[in-house]
Amino acid sequence: QVQLVESGGGLVQAGGSLRLTCVSSRRTIVGYTMAWFRQAPGNEREFVAAITWSPLRTFYADSVKGRFSVSRDNAENTMYLEMNSLKPEDTAAYYCASKFSPRPAMISRPTSFDSWGQGTQVTVSS
Repeated sequence: QVQLVESGGGLVQAGGSLRLTCVSSRRTIVGYTMAWFRQAPGNEREFVAAITWSPLRTFYADSVKGRFSVSRDNAENTMYLEMNSLKPEDTAAYYCASKFSPRPAMISRPTSFDSWGQGTQVTVSS
């Protein structure tokens, strides 16, 4: 069974930065779309960002555009989420997800992904 392991969460002040990492236990992530979702208590899981394999494309939720950046290192089976100018409303558990060639139009839906990590908590204080 594939494992996705997130790390890099923590407590940061508003305006600060964090870098999340997601490592896959797959032999390779070539061909897989990787994504970040987040979920705050009492809220539904929401899309944050995604990165495809080929052609390489990135997608972002409107709420994080210009502040967050997603990238991948296929040789290391790893995806990153660089988060800058963090706001208290970014506080949530952040989850890594993967899926082999999902439909692009469905990429922001949690149901489009079939492998998930356990999450890493990000808390932004005001």
